[in-house]
Amino acid sequence: MSIGLGIFLFVVGAILVWALNIQVDWVDLDLVGYLLMGAGALVFILGLVLLTRKRSSISTTRTGVDPLSGERTIQQERSVDDI
Repeated sequence: MSIGLGIFLFVVGAILVWALNIQVDWVDLDLVGYLLMGAGALVFILGLVLLTRKRSSISTTRTGVDPLSGERTIQQERSVDDI
């Protein structure tokens, strides 16, 4: 989702800078466009970094004997940790 948001912000900023030729007294649309393009590029790069981060998974199996019934028990735990 962040990659798409970054592209969207960049495109809206580019439209404000180069496609629109409107003058507004209280805001500079070129500056807003450049800020949106910068924010879009930053969000896009952060999205790529978060997409390619490494993950590790841990799987633990424990076996034992129930002292009351004498039956063999197996307990499995699985977890995914972010590094």
